[in-house]
Amino acid sequence: MTKYILAIDQGTTSTRAIVFDHEGKAVASGQMEHAQIYPEPGWVEHDPMEIWNNAREVAGLAMARANITHQDVVAIGITNQRETTVVWNRHTGKPIYNAIVWLDIRTQEICHELAEKYGRDYFKHITGLPPNTYFSGPKIKWILDNVPGAREQAEAGDLYFGTMDSWLLWLMTGGELDGNDRGVHATDVTNASRTLLMNLETLDWDPEICARLGIPLAMLPKINPSASLHGYGRSRGPLPGVPIAGILGDQQAASVGQVCFKKGMAKNTYGTGCFLLINTGKEPVYSEDLLTTVLYKFGDKPAVYALEGSIANSGSAIQWLRDNLGFFHNAAETEAMASSVPDNGGCYFVPAFSGLFAPYWRPDARGGIVGLTAFVTKEHIARAALEATAYQTRTIMEVMQNDSGVTLKELKVDGGMAANNFAMQFQADQLGVDVIRPQILETTALGAAYAAGLAVGFWKSKADLVANWAEGQRWSPEMESAQRDKLYKKWNKAVTKTFDWAEDDLEEE
Repeated sequence: MTKYILAIDQGTTSTRAIVFDHEGKAVASGQMEHAQIYPEPGWVEHDPMEIWNNAREVAGLAMARANITHQDVVAIGITNQRETTVVWNRHTGKPIYNAIVWLDIRTQEICHELAEKYGRDYFKHITGLPPNTYFSGPKIKWILDNVPGAREQAEAGDLYFGTMDSWLLWLMTGGELDGNDRGVHATDVTNASRTLLMNLETLDWDPEICARLGIPLAMLPKINPSASLHGYGRSRGPLPGVPIAGILGDQQAASVGQVCFKKGMAKNTYGTGCFLLINTGKEPVYSEDLLTTVLYKFGDKPAVYALEGSIANSGSAIQWLRDNLGFFHNAAETEAMASSVPDNGGCYFVPAFSGLFAPYWRPDARGGIVGLTAFVTKEHIARAALEATAYQTRTIMEVMQNDSGVTLKELKVDGGMAANNFAMQFQADQLGVDVIRPQILETTALGAAYAAGLAVGFWKSKADLVANWAEGQRWSPEMESAQRDKLYKKWNKAVTKTFDWAEDDLEEE
């Protein structure tokens, strides 16, 4: 009888479930979007209960479409939007506040105070991360400081914290909102490495940092390897007794799905944001401007690390043009729009809606479209939005190569924008290396499936996963180096304008 792996991909805008076969091919899937909640400018929240209900529904839908039951599923893998923070009461099972999303910048003052008091390098040397609104630790602190009674509950041991993987795992294993508290409270090293609370050397929570943020250790989940037995599906659910054996943060999952198992291999995922990771091997490599993170840990084998460059807004810029300005009805239209004009018309779009992440780390930056003249059309602006991701990726890659000592030979790509042929050709032109899209595009969910399958022996080794990977399309650089550098120079000038605007705002305040 054919067996399968079920992967749950809990993303920023939607939750999907995909059934994979042994060849790594998607057999069937289900997907549901969830609401984006914006209580104040710069604040972004999700309803954890809506996400949980969606996860259950899409899992059942994917299995129904694959015409299988839980007896056909050998393991479950979970991948998730990283850093998004949920705090819930362990006895009632109810969140005490909405999930604070990774894009949210309300903790800017907290992060500034942490950097001023302890120094930015203090956190970087222990966690690989700077104090920034991006990460979970300051979000937990904000909830404890601002939700009435939260700190008292936390100190009494009544609250749990989790990123979305922990929240789903707890519920999937029996923390069923009825006060039984039987759910497994755990996470994996990749998600833990994104909290600003985990020591990269010990792969455990750092007591000193937790104390300095005022976060009780009892709130925090157990940290497991990515590929390991985390728990079993609850008896009352659609997957009773099925091992939940793989957990990876979404960008690490995409790296695993792209089989970036050798030092120097890199992938870029184009989603809401854009995330470039390069495998740096079994020792963490620290960078002044990039993030040092755990790439994966399979069972008892040593952890593998990565350098990461994170771009806050990539696909979200295209979504903004569609939803807020009405430039087009479908994001796929941007390929034809961008190709219909010979260049960007002198227009540059810096989508700093949530500030700028690597390598600038400027949460005070604000987006801008510069170089506008009466000549510029919506086609030019759509092209500029696509080009923006390629420019930002180049900036990160140049820092990454300098800090890691690894020269990029090619870049594997995935995510929504990877389907845009114009964007990928421009990416190759800006990087000066080949850009490769795989045949199987669902790399994030696939990575979670791979971790789960390795843990239960569905796949025997990483070599089996490498054998599944196949090239779909390749783009080689076509632009003259002088031209690409000229365009890139103008882009960098445009970026500085977003700093000037933000600084003026701060002075007025």
